[in-house]
Amino acid sequence: MKALVFREKLALEEVPKPLPAPGEALVKVLMAGICKTDVEISRGYMDFKGIPGHEFVGVVESSPESGQIGTRVTGEINAGCGDCPHCRQGMERHCPNRTVLGILGRNGAFAEYLTLPTHNLVPVPATLPDEKAVFVEPLAAALEILEQIAIRPADSVLVIGDGKLGLLISMVLRLTGCRLKLVGKHPEKLELFSRLGGRVDALESFADSDHSFDTVVEASGHPSGWELALRNVKPRGIIVLKSTYHGAMNFNTAPLVINEISVVGSRCGRFEPALRLMELGLIDPTPLISGIFPMDEIEEAFRRSLEKDNLKVLVQMT
Repeated sequence: MKALVFREKLALEEVPKPLPAPGEALVKVLMAGICKTDVEISRGYMDFKGIPGHEFVGVVESSPESGQIGTRVTGEINAGCGDCPHCRQGMERHCPNRTVLGILGRNGAFAEYLTLPTHNLVPVPATLPDEKAVFVEPLAAALEILEQIAIRPADSVLVIGDGKLGLLISMVLRLTGCRLKLVGKHPEKLELFSRLGGRVDALESFADSDHSFDTVVEASGHPSGWELALRNVKPRGIIVLKSTYHGAMNFNTAPLVINEISVVGSRCGRFEPALRLMELGLIDPTPLISGIFPMDEIEEAFRRSLEKDNLKVLVQMT
């Protein structure tokens, strides 16, 4: 099969079709999305070598659960061992022995086929086209914030970062009725959220607001976002960290102690609520699509995704 493989660099190659392990299904990938994590992997994040990609929609080709065969699905990306205390408590995403699709120990979705445990697969509603359903993983990650903390209509919330994830987070959090502001450095991306009725501010003109936000979500993908979050969160406020980037970050912890700031790391979320939001029409992620490329042009698609004016680049596998 064809696959985009990362070793020292990304290259489209012919590789063997994967063989599902016991309890796993074989999925023919229909569409995959390129995200910031994939870019960081190409820069050394997680020391991953293999086939990246974790945002996908596909059709189950074979499965030990016969009812899954032929079903259009997406998939939870964390595959736990099933035996550790975390897995027994339903927290496979924190299993110390887990593999993660296209990120850690498991080949991913930038290929014609992938494998996942059968219980990781989530059916996609027939009313959702592939172009929407492929957003379920990052949308679920945005929704995870509301699983972790309470955001009330009276709260002031700042989202730092106008990339794909920052925009999805902003779309989700505005449903709470909070006083939300998105800050970023790309006028065309800020304009997209502004057209949805959101409040936006360009980074270069954003005046530090002297610790006036109850919650700050850092989704910039850059260490400078952390410093901006610290300057803008209220005493006893909450900073939610969504960014992952390769390399270490040095910072002074004193402001966290002095101002009694809570810091919440936030990663993956549940897929069913994300699918439901899209199915009900409460969230439409398709304005974020910058282009759809065929599989044979996946290397160009990846290069295009690195351009600052682009948001979500998708790859049509079939």
